[in-house]
Amino acid sequence: MKKLLYVAFFVVFIVIFLYVNNHWLVVSKHEFESEKVPASFDGLRITQITDLQDALFGEHQEKLIAKVKTTNPDLIFITGDLVDSNRYNLERSLQAVRGLVKLADVYYVLGNHEVATNKVNVIYEELSSLGVHVLSNESTVIERDGERLAIVGIEDPLSGRTTKEMLEIATKNVPPNVLTILLAHRPEVFNTYVEFGIDLVFAGHAHGGQVRIPGIGGLFARGQGVFPKYTAGVIEEGTTTMAVSRGLGNSTVPFRIFNPPEILVMELKKK
Repeated sequence: MKKLLYVAFFVVFIVIFLYVNNHWLVVSKHEFESEKVPASFDGLRITQITDLQDALFGEHQEKLIAKVKTTNPDLIFITGDLVDSNRYNLERSLQAVRGLVKLADVYYVLGNHEVATNKVNVIYEELSSLGVHVLSNESTVIERDGERLAIVGIEDPLSGRTTKEMLEIATKNVPPNVLTILLAHRPEVFNTYVEFGIDLVFAGHAHGGQVRIPGIGGLFARGQGVFPKYTAGVIEEGTTTMAVSRGLGNSTVPFRIFNPPEILVMELKKK
């Protein structure tokens, strides 16, 4: 009888543990301080969503939307894998987007899973119809009180171009000497972002390493292998800073371990 109780307790513990690890939304807050941040953009809050991959957070994504709302975003960035190519359900992800566009301007770049669905044009059309700023190897400039910053977005390399080729296209109209912020799905090509002198990068894709070992980090990420370097947090090299979100959903591996779904917030600070 005792053995059955122990087994039952263990099963309940595992179920609760896995539920919390895969449904408990956490917010990670960071600051980016630079002399290139215009005074009028000092305190700008960017909330990043990535790798939703058709995951569901409450009815009609209400929990996700409510959590993002608590971050008081000025801008919302979606850095790819909004859907999952293995269980494509665009409507489920659009439920989240419909709520997000009511909170702030939303900017989006695709990930490898969108490309793998062969429905990129449909996804682009649906997002654009909701008012999302879709960045397909292009840039845009936003302005406050006569000061500007550039937002650049590139597609996933699975779409057929290299990261370098896409950056060359996307940055060609960026004004000189303005703060340049890049939305890109993949963090493993960080050296290319550094080569182009991008000031601030937002990336996802690595799912935090899927399984995180306390005190060590992520266990595995596609494109990086075992004990990957770029899975979470803020990385700096030269004049480039990259923020990597652990993301929200799962794909081939159904569970996150010690790696709850993450919403990343970056606040710009004038140095």
